[in-house]
Amino acid sequence: MNDDSDRKSGQGTDFSQEIGAQANRKIKARQSTQGVWFGLGMMGLVGWSVVVPTLLGAALGIWLDKHHPGKHAWTLALLVVGLAIGCLNAWHWVSQEDQAMKDGSEDNGE
Repeated sequence: MNDDSDRKSGQGTDFSQEIGAQANRKIKARQSTQGVWFGLGMMGLVGWSVVVPTLLGAALGIWLDKHHPGKHAWTLALLVVGLAIGCLNAWHWVSQEDQAMKDGSEDNGE
């Protein structure tokens, strides 16, 4: 009988802490100045961080193919290299923003 009451009070504490954390997140979201425009700007930043290296790689490949023709095409190879660099760059930006969000939630006591 005593074990049941201990278990119930432990579950209630965990549940109330979870509800409190959710309420804190909602309050923080309402007070946040970052809205839809911030999200759209971040998507644009991620998009351009992939597109620019990809296009630069393709342009360099086209230039190499015109001036130094060979058995293998440089365009496709450098396009793939530019795409890989762009994806790594985008991953860096997204992980940096994710870490900043986690640090912000830890600072608020969640």
